[in-house]
Amino acid sequence: MVNLRDDLWIAVDALSAHKLRAALTVLGLTMGVATLMTVMTLVQGANLYVEQKIANLGTNVFRVAKTPFAVVDFTVVVKALKNKNIDITDYRAVAELCKACQEVGASPSGTLSVQYKNKQTDDTAIIGYTPNMVDIDTRTLDSGRYFTPAEDQHSAYVCVIGSSLVDQFFPHENPIGHTIRTGSLEFTVIGTFQKLGSVLGQDQDNFVIIPLNTYLKVRGSRSSLTLEIKAAGGDRDFEAAQDQARVIMRARRHDLAGKDDTFFIGTSQSYIALWQSISGSFFAVFVMVSSISAVVGGIVIMNVMLVSVTQRTREIGVRRAVGATKNDILRQFLTESLLQCLIGGAIGIGIGFGCALALRQLTSFPASVKTWVAILGLVISSTIGLFFGIYPARKAANLDPVNALRTEAG
Repeated sequence: MVNLRDDLWIAVDALSAHKLRAALTVLGLTMGVATLMTVMTLVQGANLYVEQKIANLGTNVFRVAKTPFAVVDFTVVVKALKNKNIDITDYRAVAELCKACQEVGASPSGTLSVQYKNKQTDDTAIIGYTPNMVDIDTRTLDSGRYFTPAEDQHSAYVCVIGSSLVDQFFPHENPIGHTIRTGSLEFTVIGTFQKLGSVLGQDQDNFVIIPLNTYLKVRGSRSSLTLEIKAAGGDRDFEAAQDQARVIMRARRHDLAGKDDTFFIGTSQSYIALWQSISGSFFAVFVMVSSISAVVGGIVIMNVMLVSVTQRTREIGVRRAVGATKNDILRQFLTESLLQCLIGGAIGIGIGFGCALALRQLTSFPASVKTWVAILGLVISSTIGLFFGIYPARKAANLDPVNALRTEAG
């Protein structure tokens, strides 16, 4: 009876005797597992990225808007464009009547070009904020201050800018107190926000925030408002605030009973759920594609093992002649197949995690390296080794020792 340690030594000796063949054998599996590990770490990182960047609402903050915030069905957007705009009177009604709402803010937005001296940025987002958005928005002031209710009431030409404008316009000076222009209008910079970074290649720091009344004075009331609502307390208050805001908005917009809302409510969890449903589909496709490489690697291992069985017929015959059982031969070749797959899987896991760590170090993308992903990689490679190694191992075990010796001798 041969023990597991002996099987391992025999497998190591067999692989050492044919290093090039063993290396080429595990290469396919290595690339398959490496691709699988990279895809899984990227998807995990993308989920984390969405939680940190895209769904940057607070846990007790939700939005109400004319059009959906994130959908996969474009026809929903087309239909929503026909909805009535949300205006300043809707904002005031919700702020007054929603008892479970601690803070109700509003923010229209658009794009424009901004100049400072001889420098200019295009497609800069201009956002109008109510003064209380300082308590609702998740952006953090880096320097200066937010505008006051009096400045909003008097439509003051003041602004708070994102870090991209700071880097471009004021790389070596304090932007506070300087004046930037858009067309013939001039705005005094009173504050700056901390850097948010990019989301899916889109700069999140190229923006100018001005008081809401200033925005309406400059841009008119053609834009629909987005209501930013902060609930008073925990989950129960959060649900109550959404329900109250929905009832108020449906009443103001004369939405009939049994009909859909003519507005949309978005929360951080709804953004994350939508992203996870999208990423789940991509994940399944990527895993399927990368698994093909792993399966091809397993097929290569099976073919090489079959060749190995043919070349080692005399060895098998000698071992059977001196007392090795069919199970001993079966275990020997399964161990050899499994060892190759584990080596290929371990190298593939290392390459996949190396790519993820490099991405995390060189970019702002938080590629997520999870222990369970490594364990899954080893399980997959082990499964492939056992599945594709069992046929060559059974063929070796079923060889008749007398015929094996006679065939090799001939």
